[in-house]
Amino acid sequence: MKRAEQLEKTRQSIMRTATKLFLQKGFGETSTRDIAKQVGITQPALYHHFSDKEVLYLDVMTNLSSKVRKDINKVMRKHKLTPNEQLWQITVVLKKHHPVSIYDQYHQAVSLLSKSSQQKLNMILAMNYLQPIAEYFKQPEVELRPDILPQEAAELFLAGISPIFGTYQPIGGHNISDDQRDQLILDCIISGLSKTK
Repeated sequence: MKRAEQLEKTRQSIMRTATKLFLQKGFGETSTRDIAKQVGITQPALYHHFSDKEVLYLDVMTNLSSKVRKDINKVMRKHKLTPNEQLWQITVVLKKHHPVSIYDQYHQAVSLLSKSSQQKLNMILAMNYLQPIAEYFKQPEVELRPDILPQEAAELFLAGISPIFGTYQPIGGHNISDDQRDQLILDCIISGLSKTK
């Protein structure tokens, strides 16, 4: 194998391992030493590919978030779905890519990053999560409340689905499946907790 191919193979292995660890443990609890050890390389070898942990984290989040956006856009092109079915499928996309709450991970990371990295992470969140979800809320069929902007609805939606990621008390007891629990949470976010009169 040529050196360039080997370097690319190592870089991809670093990205895969870093993605897994950052998503499972968060930015603060993942070290470059942990990543290098799991890849089977030294820390200096990792730094040959990524100058520091923040650069690696932002590359991971850029790569992951572009997949999230692509998958959300696929859902939005399914015009035969009802708005509730679309929102459920968007939720499935988010859960597929994130083992824990997106906002929990975001807030933990942003508090530890440099100012310029915070700005980049904010841009990643806005462009690849909030903007495509806001597009869902712009659809006339969704009938968004007039006092809430689509961007605000997207932010509230991402915050509201945190229990779906299992980071809070399980809702609905033990008599329902995980999918039923997730749909119950989503329904409460969209429809509220009280019957409308």
